[in-house]
Amino acid sequence: MTTEILSRMTTELGIGAHQIAAVEKLLGEGSTVPFIARYRKEAHGNLDEVQIGKIQERLAYYNELETRKQTILKSIADQEKLTPDLEAKIRGCYQKSTLEDLYQPYKPKRRTRAQVAKEKGFEPLADAIWSGAPFEGSAEDLQYARDILAERIADIAEVRGCVRRAFATRSVVKSEVVLPKPTEPTKFEQYYDFSESIATIPSHRYLAIRRGQAEKVLWVKLELDKEPVLEDMLDLINSVRKGASDTVESAAQIKLAAEDAYKRLLAPSCEIDVTFEKKMEADRAAVEVFAENLRHLLLASPLGEKAVLAIDPGIRTGCKVAMMDATGKYLGKTVIFPQQKPDESAKTIALIINKYRPEAIAVGNGTAGRETEAFCRQTVKRLHEQHPEIPSPMVVSVSEAGASVYSASEIARQEFPELDLTVRGAISIGRRLQDPLAELVKVDPKAIGVGQYQHDVHQPLLGAKLDEVVVSCVNGVGVELNTASAPLLERVSGVSASLAKAIVAYRNEHGKFASREELKNVKGLGAKAFEQCAGFLRIRGAANPLDASAVHPERYALVGQMASDLGMSVSDLVGNSLAAKKIDVRKYITNEVGEPTLRDIVNELVKPGRDPRAVFEPPKFRDDVTKIEDVKEGMKLEGIVTNVTAFGAFVDIGVHQDGLVHLSELSDNYVTDPASVVKAGDRLQVTVIGVDRARGRISLSAKTKPVVGAVPGGTSAPRRSAPRTSFGPSSGKGVFNCNPFAGL
Repeated sequence: MTTEILSRMTTELGIGAHQIAAVEKLLGEGSTVPFIARYRKEAHGNLDEVQIGKIQERLAYYNELETRKQTILKSIADQEKLTPDLEAKIRGCYQKSTLEDLYQPYKPKRRTRAQVAKEKGFEPLADAIWSGAPFEGSAEDLQYARDILAERIADIAEVRGCVRRAFATRSVVKSEVVLPKPTEPTKFEQYYDFSESIATIPSHRYLAIRRGQAEKVLWVKLELDKEPVLEDMLDLINSVRKGASDTVESAAQIKLAAEDAYKRLLAPSCEIDVTFEKKMEADRAAVEVFAENLRHLLLASPLGEKAVLAIDPGIRTGCKVAMMDATGKYLGKTVIFPQQKPDESAKTIALIINKYRPEAIAVGNGTAGRETEAFCRQTVKRLHEQHPEIPSPMVVSVSEAGASVYSASEIARQEFPELDLTVRGAISIGRRLQDPLAELVKVDPKAIGVGQYQHDVHQPLLGAKLDEVVVSCVNGVGVELNTASAPLLERVSGVSASLAKAIVAYRNEHGKFASREELKNVKGLGAKAFEQCAGFLRIRGAANPLDASAVHPERYALVGQMASDLGMSVSDLVGNSLAAKKIDVRKYITNEVGEPTLRDIVNELVKPGRDPRAVFEPPKFRDDVTKIEDVKEGMKLEGIVTNVTAFGAFVDIGVHQDGLVHLSELSDNYVTDPASVVKAGDRLQVTVIGVDRARGRISLSAKTKPVVGAVPGGTSAPRRSAPRTSFGPSSGKGVFNCNPFAGL
């Protein structure tokens, strides 16, 4: 990294040069962002993951820029056209678009009108006009000369930059309906005759228009008043033509060439450039929305290590039922038909509850989900009335989003090769209740359904950001080494997919890991990988209690010294908040370990291996509101925020169709950013202000005194998950390993 790039990054990011340099060094050594943020605070000055991620992103940008510079310099040098002045401009360029403008005259071109004119011998005439010298020529001759001049003008980097800036700052996005106009209503009606400044149009609106264009409902164009742009172009052209003394004739020809250059060569390409940049800007905004929603979903409250009975609802082929123990281990399956055979189904559920004593029943929220929920609650209530000695499990609605994707995946086939995919789906629903993070890492984040136009945005950008969020969440929570799946382990800092499989294989062959140190026995796990991953892996019940904490093994000796100074063992110190709070961290500051790391260590000693996620609390839906037909204007309901977008928040009120709280209805106060008010997973008290059953739209308000019937916005709410209308072959009845009917 050059001094100039370091200076630019300091200005761009508002981060100290020594901090940026330290992060670059650590990244170059193979350290990951979570490891750097958690365990190298002294080196970089206590930056957080977001700041470190931005440094990594800008470093990648400038590295790509430098690589492109070398390619361009070589290309121009090979053409024997590289002058010292041009080389200095290229080396001193730090913006990709400007760099490409400088390269524009030297790029290999298809046969152009200017090349044809040169071949016909009209370049001397063009040069005469350009210099302001006297010239003569027919109308046809002058046209050829202007073809040469138009290309020359379009190749001037400053001129191209001027036109691009004009499109980026002064153009208007114009959309119209494609004729013939659709006879049926569409979700793009508000854009049938629409215009808004490209500089101020919100990202979600721009993406909606682009989707309408992709679906051939809308015609979209950037409109720009060309006269002011032409004036700016001529000023720049004349500044390049130093020494030219224009005649009236040459000035007129230059102006005509400039107009041609604008219309034929500059405006089309600059419109494409600006459209692309605006699309990427909107994509980045949408990706940030998706990432924030995903983060909150992944960090949703876990039920924890409690046995769960999971049900994937269905009507025609019945509800698939799966039982998991407290660790998520699959115990058995069956099928029930609550609607067709309610008594038989209730007896089956009662017998399973009696035998396995689950602490919760997880019911998928897809088709027939609320009906199955009500059935389970009624069954639990009757069982408790008849047998009060049997503990009553809570009944919880669980999002099915992504469960079908998991059940058909290679990961699911490897976990449960002998099971039907519908049973795998039920298992996923149950495990998602036990630990959302551990289960959701097995699903492509794009399938979880918490994004804004996630299928329209640049997929590599989306994939990279979502992967970053998953890794951040996994490492922020920590992973239990002896129960984690390979997909979960490969999200741990320093652990690749192959290494994750090697860890699982070692565990299967040798049994549970007794210590973090034993990780070094795993084939392929070297010193660097151990350094990166060890602090994020937990081993509950290990001989060394620090193995269950976030204290890194490299600091075990330091904790031992702390314990010795307090006159106790490490085992006595870990979890002893009174003793830990007596530690004077200043006594242990060295050149390698500073106060930030020491305070992290003390916090871990107070609450070792603490889970940063909130305590689980089940959603509270109204029993009498299970479908959109039950929803009435004026109803006050409790819902769960499922998705936050730039225009509002979608809320699950228990009817399979999410309702929308528009930005203007989120609070009694003025709100510009919905994410500043709510986040995915929040419980929200809402009032129904509008119901459009024909279109499947529910409008909600979180205001204390909403106006019922005043429906804002115009964006339809997505379904939470695709309805399941059919299943694979029935797995049969009575397939639990032990008889669920015994003992009742």
